[in-house]
Amino acid sequence: MTLREAKRKLENYCAYQERCHKEVIEKLKGMRMIPEAIDQIVTQLIEDNFLNEERFAKSFARGKFNIKKWGKNRIENELKQRQISRYNITAALKEIDEETYIETLDTLAKKRLEQITETNLQKKRKKLADYLLYRGWESHLVYEKLRELIK
Repeated sequence: MTLREAKRKLENYCAYQERCHKEVIEKLKGMRMIPEAIDQIVTQLIEDNFLNEERFAKSFARGKFNIKKWGKNRIENELKQRQISRYNITAALKEIDEETYIETLDTLAKKRLEQITETNLQKKRKKLADYLLYRGWESHLVYEKLRELIK
């Protein structure tokens, strides 16, 4: 595959949805491109604004919060795994409105609590806490919500 063909393919790949540098590099490696070509293509994609880590991080944070109802801890960890800089992670988390964040936690906790059939209060608390913590909600918010909902 020529450099031009690879670049065109990656432009389409990036135009379809926001991508991080790591995803693009892995895609190029999968296409068996040499390191020099990878560097050249990634640089060109950044210059042409097909690739922008800050834009990716913000889009990722908004999407995972709004669609999957993930908490900030989970979003932050997923962005770290994608090798996003601390600066961009902080900027991405600011995209989430604090009031909406708390309302979402409340809605999610109440909905999950209705689904838990456990009668033992301690086990019920643990199940709800495990569920919310797995989704990345901060522990102090989770335990505050547990005290409010399960008495």
